[in-house]
Amino acid sequence: MTILAELHQDHVNLNKLLVILRQKVDQLKAGQQPNFSLMADLIDYISNYADGHHHPREDKMYKCLADRNPELDKHLFNCAKDHEALKSASLQLKEAVDGILHDSVMPMDEFAGLLDDFVSLQMAHLNFEEGQLFPMIQEVVSDKELAMIEKQLPKQDDPLFGEVQAREYTELYKELMLEMSEAC
Repeated sequence: MTILAELHQDHVNLNKLLVILRQKVDQLKAGQQPNFSLMADLIDYISNYADGHHHPREDKMYKCLADRNPELDKHLFNCAKDHEALKSASLQLKEAVDGILHDSVMPMDEFAGLLDDFVSLQMAHLNFEEGQLFPMIQEVVSDKELAMIEKQLPKQDDPLFGEVQAREYTELYKELMLEMSEAC
């Protein structure tokens, strides 16, 4: 599997989680109380894997791709800024959910707005990379160059969607499968 295919698969997996979080936004807006523990685990995964491994891996790849094409450089720069904003949004949301789980008072409409903004930001970023950045990379960079760059990048198995789930995500994986089956 090529580096772009691996990153694309991460995006597919992340999108599954964002769909569930979007359902939680809808539940909150309808006055229902979603499973905050599940949300905390989802956000923890996004913070740990996406912000801690996936985005840094992309950033390192993007640095290797710099100075090849002015338009690509512009997209790479914007993507790096997105990664910083996404990490900040993840941390803010993680703190809000942790607060709710520890009985801090936060108006649910305020939390729903925070979650809605987070999901929208994540989805816009995924759409940008998939719709604009990755196709441009494929046009500008050869498969051989990408293979050489990939060898320089850190590799980590996905602790939720990988072949073996990390212990802390086993229950989350079971709950996600249940949530996804109930949504169908």
